[in-house]
Amino acid sequence: MPDFYSNFHLVVRWLHVIAGITWIGHLYFFNYVNVPLQAALDDATKKAVNPQLMPRALWWFRWGAMITFLAGLTLFVLNYYYTPGVGFGATSLLMETGKLTPRAMWILFGMLLGTIMWYNVWMIIWPAQKRLLTGKVPQPEIPAVRKKAFLASRINTFLSGPMLFGMLAPAHYGAMSGPTFIMAVALGGLAILWAIRSSPNVGKLA
Repeated sequence: MPDFYSNFHLVVRWLHVIAGITWIGHLYFFNYVNVPLQAALDDATKKAVNPQLMPRALWWFRWGAMITFLAGLTLFVLNYYYTPGVGFGATSLLMETGKLTPRAMWILFGMLLGTIMWYNVWMIIWPAQKRLLTGKVPQPEIPAVRKKAFLASRINTFLSGPMLFGMLAPAHYGAMSGPTFIMAVALGGLAILWAIRSSPNVGKLA
């Protein structure tokens, strides 16, 4: 396209999507693949495998989260707070007759959950894993630190279903009502719960 705005918008959207795939893909890897794997490994094998596996996986995981978060905020501004040729300010996608549009309600719902997930990655999961990988956690505290990171990761897994619904609904669904909102949250949570229960040993802490 000849104009900068359209090309920039497309690049940011592509970045948001591909970083999101990287982030959520690693989230599911940790919860559905790595947790059962760690439960099956003895300590000697963990010491051989984890220093090679975890730093790489956590690098893609945390930076996938950061780029998804930043690109998503940029997209929100481009779509809901900027009009080409006019400037910054609430667009018709955000407000109609002084009220939030159903589209805006969905995207804000998805952004809220995405922000909680980003916080869990950067403020809980990554700091805990970094301390564990560098041996800075005293031996008696290791189970508690592992559990804290595990629970934050599990929360993110449950939030990911409703979050993704909230991200897709604005462009593909649009309507917002109490029953629809409850259905989206319930279906997203049930899908993740089913995946967790279907994966052998996934409930065991590493």
